[in-house]
Amino acid sequence: MKVKIRKQIREIATLAALPEAKIDTSDIRELKDWRRATVGKFYRPIKMPVTIRLDVDVLAWLKSHGRGYQTRVNFLLRRAMLENAPRPRRAKAQR
Repeated sequence: MKVKIRKQIREIATLAALPEAKIDTSDIRELKDWRRATVGKFYRPIKMPVTIRLDVDVLAWLKSHGRGYQTRVNFLLRRAMLENAPRPRRAKAQR
């Protein structure tokens, strides 16, 4: 593990160990309106290089939309994954 990463992990662990009362938030403005918040802005999942075989016409279609066809492939696969994820069951109402 790189030295810089180990240092960051130590700093985060030190901060996480602080009790709430010891954390000074006086210089942080309270945010009351979350309407303009961006979800997932800093979330960057780990990427893994893979080899995949696609039909020529599918690849041509992906590339025809400009740069970033691999990102589009990932987006389409993620959307399909989320659409097909099992939905949590709601509890039946008590009679």
